[in-house]
Amino acid sequence: MTKSTISRRNVLKGAAAGVAASTLPAPMIWAQNIKDITLRQFGTGVSNLNEVASKVKEDLGFNLEMTALDSDSVTQRAATQPDSFDIADIEYWICKKVWPTGNLQAMDVSKIKNYDKIVGIFRSGKLTPESTIAQGTAPHSVGFVDGPDGKSFASSETGWMTLIPTIYNADTLGIRPDLIGRPINNWHELLNPEFKGKASILDISSIGIMDMAMVCESMGEITYADKGNMTREEIDKTFAIFTEAKKNGQFRAFWKSFDESVNLMASGEVVIQSMWSPAITAVKSRGIPCVYQPLEEGYRSWGGGIGLSKSLSGLELDAAYEYINWYLSGWVGGFLMRQGYYSAVPETSKEFMSENEWGYWFEGKEATDVITSPFGDELAKAGETRDGGSFYDRMGAVACWNAVMDENQYMVRKWNEFIAA
Repeated sequence: MTKSTISRRNVLKGAAAGVAASTLPAPMIWAQNIKDITLRQFGTGVSNLNEVASKVKEDLGFNLEMTALDSDSVTQRAATQPDSFDIADIEYWICKKVWPTGNLQAMDVSKIKNYDKIVGIFRSGKLTPESTIAQGTAPHSVGFVDGPDGKSFASSETGWMTLIPTIYNADTLGIRPDLIGRPINNWHELLNPEFKGKASILDISSIGIMDMAMVCESMGEITYADKGNMTREEIDKTFAIFTEAKKNGQFRAFWKSFDESVNLMASGEVVIQSMWSPAITAVKSRGIPCVYQPLEEGYRSWGGGIGLSKSLSGLELDAAYEYINWYLSGWVGGFLMRQGYYSAVPETSKEFMSENEWGYWFEGKEATDVITSPFGDELAKAGETRDGGSFYDRMGAVACWNAVMDENQYMVRKWNEFIAA
């Protein structure tokens, strides 16, 4: 726990009711009521973790109830059940579907203490000033609105955000190197008949279609104007290629949660598949070889953030902002980075990681000692390096972001036909 966190908790505990409001930061005014506050959060299992809720209670004093759902269920709940949550922990492509419903409120960045330290990906869209913005729904393109009542997305920073960014990653294919026995360098290997019956892709249309596009472009079959916004002709060609592969028995299964992908990979039933970082971590923690394979065509990326319910107000809204500031202050970032994710504010996360951990996870350096998961499982030995290298190597090689297309309804219909084929 940082010194600043300790001092804040001491003030919260010891603040007398008669202290003048002007002498305390805004959150201190409601210190006597904080234990009565419960905020309801939902999102994917990636970041809705019991450890985070417990740490919130310890550091901030209020309760955080978390519900973990798959991405499609997260989208449906955020769009159709606005009174069922206070905090939506969602991905940016989901924001494109949810924001038009009016169920979320714009957030004032002047209340975000580390806003100026948020990486450029979420502000200008560029990792570095020289970076090229990747295809798809780049987070910054749906990250801002013109004001507190803004209905449409702004093209640049405005001071009002749709989501406060939290975590993100560069995704690729997971492989079992011990069962494959040769180098894997390209996305098109997912459809290599060599792996017939031992390949898998995730069954979440808005993400799976992007993996499909990376494969088809790698095969040389299709060159997309924008993989994140396909034409109907491009959608049809993409599904034709994958439906043929499916009918030929290429796929062992289609998964929705990383737990499913872990079991498929750990059992050896699947040797190459779409994967997420915690799934790789979970397989490796069992002592089973598993690699998040860097590929020549680059990565498919995603970013997540915290959105607030339109109905959130008063003390609960103040608590939500305090929670967001706590989230970006480093402890959560360090916890999640030990699973292979990146923090929206890396420099605060560094304070909660050892030099060895920071060097391995962020800088791509050789580990100087054993690298463990947040739960103490061994992930790497001294001398090993992270798959894909440093933060800038990985995030600098993003080819596309998870996306919602103009032809989304048509794409989803074709996806369902593919799964049923």
